[in-house]
Amino acid sequence: MSGHIETLFLDAGGVMVQPNWERVADALGRHGVAVSAGDLAAADPRARRRLDEPRTVAGSTDQSRGWLYMDLVLERAGVAPGPGVADAVAEIHAYHAEHNLWETLCPGARAGLERLATGTARLVVVSNANGRLHAMLDRLDLARYFHVAFDSHLEGVEKPDPRLFQIALERSGGRAETTVHVGDLYSVDVLGARSAGIEGWLIDPAGLYPEADCPRYPSLLEVAAAVAERP
Repeated sequence: MSGHIETLFLDAGGVMVQPNWERVADALGRHGVAVSAGDLAAADPRARRRLDEPRTVAGSTDQSRGWLYMDLVLERAGVAPGPGVADAVAEIHAYHAEHNLWETLCPGARAGLERLATGTARLVVVSNANGRLHAMLDRLDLARYFHVAFDSHLEGVEKPDPRLFQIALERSGGRAETTVHVGDLYSVDVLGARSAGIEGWLIDPAGLYPEADCPRYPSLLEVAAAVAERP
């Protein structure tokens, strides 16, 4: 698609919000494991890139990938497995189940949403989540930017299954040919969107997808600029 974008689907995690690494570091510290929030944040992009393999995605669910993702972040941050780590991770997952750990805005997210809100594209959240997406959007004052939000847990189907995108199109009033989906995992977001006839864009702040056959942007702010440039 090269024409006007009528509807913009946005993933939540990795596009608008990221894990609260301060909270994770504090939980680990309470269990005798010393690691900084900065080291965890630095490990995040490569952990997600390692997770983003077609075979891994095909053989897992969003929930199981969440556990693997945290293990990969800790491994890349130099945290060795042990009882303290296991207890801290269980505490972190319990918090996520109740509140949603993805509660820190990504760089450029707020500014990007403000700019997108001044345009003509209908904004829609399409996210693999755990039933707490809407509460998180409200808590971070993000819900006001969106026409509607779709939480995979509540819909009973998750990306990359094209059915979630089709549900979002039908209930948001969008058309596949004038919709773009922006996500942070190529195998889940870009390929999932394509399977529903939707163009996919990738958020790639660390430049880890040089081979990707889709538009890549470091943050939502650059996405907003690209949307504004469309005729």
